Amino acid sequence: MAQAPQAVGVAALLGLVALAAAASKRDERGMATLPAKLLPRVAAPRFDTTSRQLNGAAALLALAALADSAVEHYRGSFHNKTMYVPLGAAAATLLASLRDMIAPDAVDRRERNAIDAIAVATGVIGTGFHLYNVAKRPSGFSWLNLFYSAPLGAPASLSLAGLLRRMALLIRTRALIAGMLPGKALARLVSLGLLGTSAEAALLHFRGAYHNPAMIIPVTAPPIAAGLLVGASAAPGRSHPLARWALRLVAGAGLLGSAFHAYGISRNMGGWRNWSQNILNGPPLPAPPAFTALAIAGLAALSLIERRR
Repeated sequence: MAQAPQAVGVAALLGLVALAAAASKRDERGMATLPAKLLPRVAAPRFDTTSRQLNGAAALLALAALADSAVEHYRGSFHNKTMYVPLGAAAATLLASLRDMIAPDAVDRRERNAIDAIAVATGVIGTGFHLYNVAKRPSGFSWLNLFYSAPLGAPASLSLAGLLRRMALLIRTRALIAGMLPGKALARLVSLGLLGTSAEAALLHFRGAYHNPAMIIPVTAPPIAAGLLVGASAAPGRSHPLARWALRLVAGAGLLGSAFHAYGISRNMGGWRNWSQNILNGPPLPAPPAFTALAIAGLAALSLIERRR
């Protein structure tokens, strides 16, 4: 992150809305007679498998953010001491997500909320620092500065990790999230994450002139998967095999992307024998698994969507 005169404000987390459930009073026909808003609040079914899947996606996303920020900020010599903050926040998010995968009920809710809020706030503030880093350079938001200054979308991956952790809790305790069914709310979040990550890849691969045809995959496959996922959320209770296969393709592309980036590093002067310098030169080795993490979360959303009420 670049040094800024003041930090950007912390964004609010997802709005949470809980609906009332079964009625306590029924008429002769067995129908509820109380208004919905007066019905007692009842916890939704506990989707433990989906919750663990989301915590796994959050752990992988936090790991990618930790490794990527460590490399990029080390390259910047940590000239601004706040550049250490995302490393600590990402490490805490990673460890907490792994723990929640094993024992999701053994965690104090206040501790969970604090870690989620720190992850989201760190990503939002980091985005502000990166925007300032680009804006303060000569020519401001020019192509050259967008190509070679602090990556604008990188800090948002930590915010997404915090939001996925939050969703892992909400789908087990809420009937509605932000006024939507859990599967639909999660699908919208994952779709936005896929579009943003794909836009970041499009910018950096454009810098590389798409010299390898495979560089078009992270620019095209994630938006298609995001569109299919949003479309699936509009038809709950039905099977959506096309969306499922698109998300699986994105998950595989994320892992394959790391292999391509490792090959790109090997083509630099000295190859992997000069790893200490070539890893800093790129392409960024930890970046592609972010697609895999979001695809895992998308598959979790699809499972909720396809589950009949």
